[in-house]
Amino acid sequence: MFDAVAEGSRRQILDLLAGGPRSVGEIAEEAGLSQPNASRHLRILREAGLVEPRVEGQRRIYELRPAGLAELMAWVAPYQRLWQGSLDALETHLDSDEDETKE
Repeated sequence: MFDAVAEGSRRQILDLLAGGPRSVGEIAEEAGLSQPNASRHLRILREAGLVEPRVEGQRRIYELRPAGLAELMAWVAPYQRLWQGSLDALETHLDSDEDETKE
């Protein structure tokens, strides 16, 4: 799964699909990829469990697979505390700077 999201074009495809389901042709056009490249990246994302296709006539429509994304987020969650403390400290610092400029 991590190999799948390590590649920039595949992350871009995931970002596109976050906006809703798309056909392979739409994904290729919006991501600036050839259709064979888009299909290859989609196959890798499908095998990783991150996207799933459905057939509509002659087209394959891809969408995000929430269960696959949940697995990815479950792995990331324990590490969130590492940056959450930094974000909290930054917020406190920015709030104190704002208070000082008001005085």
